[in-house]
Amino acid sequence: MPALAAVRAANAAFSPAYFPVAVFVGGTSGIGRACAEAFARYTQGNAHIIIVGRNKSAADEIIASFPKPTRPEAKHEFVPCDVFLMRNIEATTTALRERLPKINFLVLSPGLANLRGRDETVEGIDKRLGLHYYARWKFVYDLLPLLRKAKDAGEDAKVMSILAAAFGGPISLDNLGLKKSYSIPKAHLTAPTYTDLMFEHHVQENPDLAFIHICPGGVATPILSSNRWVLRQIIALLNAFAIAPEECAEYMLYALFQTKQGFSRRSQRGDDIGKLRYFGSDEKREPVWEHSKEEIDRALAVEIDQLAS
Repeated sequence: MPALAAVRAANAAFSPAYFPVAVFVGGTSGIGRACAEAFARYTQGNAHIIIVGRNKSAADEIIASFPKPTRPEAKHEFVPCDVFLMRNIEATTTALRERLPKINFLVLSPGLANLRGRDETVEGIDKRLGLHYYARWKFVYDLLPLLRKAKDAGEDAKVMSILAAAFGGPISLDNLGLKKSYSIPKAHLTAPTYTDLMFEHHVQENPDLAFIHICPGGVATPILSSNRWVLRQIIALLNAFAIAPEECAEYMLYALFQTKQGFSRRSQRGDDIGKLRYFGSDEKREPVWEHSKEEIDRALAVEIDQLAS
């Protein structure tokens, strides 16, 4: 477990020979915001940084705080996208593929915390699983060609899902997507295992790219705010042991910069934890992959008039 000072020193040494392009999905709040801000600081603003989310005013504030770049090609921008819906993600990724030459870093951190049971979008995807898994699956799948271009040019090409490495659980192939049996604990245990299997699938086809599943641990972020009294009491207890998003971001970027290639599962302090509390298997990898693709294709096929009704 590296000390925070050592992590900051390592991050400060990040000085790529190439011009970096980084996309932060869920970057308008919490850990995602802190990661985007830290990345801007360590690159001295000399990067193309794209923040994807729903809150334009927050994004404008974040971007205004970035260091002023000295390179003319540097650009900091907000791309609006409600990532609850797969069709919104597809529109966003299509536009990014059309105008970006590459992506070096794709950081995914959208999420929610509430006490609702299964709560489906108009596309029929549970919102909790949607933000924690399916939306991330869609972003990685769609933007992989841009990551591939970066790697083929001899540059870094890395994906990080900030979720819950080592805090997943067993999954059932008879209950994919938790369509037959759903609970909040089950959903929180399912998404991390699905993420491990997703990244393992990608590494089989792109072993020279880096795919990182990391657990941030307890972090005092706005996602932990709620009007529900019970949840507020739980959150108050958690916050007593939580670290600030800015500190968490240092460890997240440390893991991002230090991972060279392949699939890496990382702890809240950036350590490689190997297969600690791993619940995937070779037998489950492809069925989960096929389910994920079919579920997203099904969501995209929902008729527009159904969405309006």
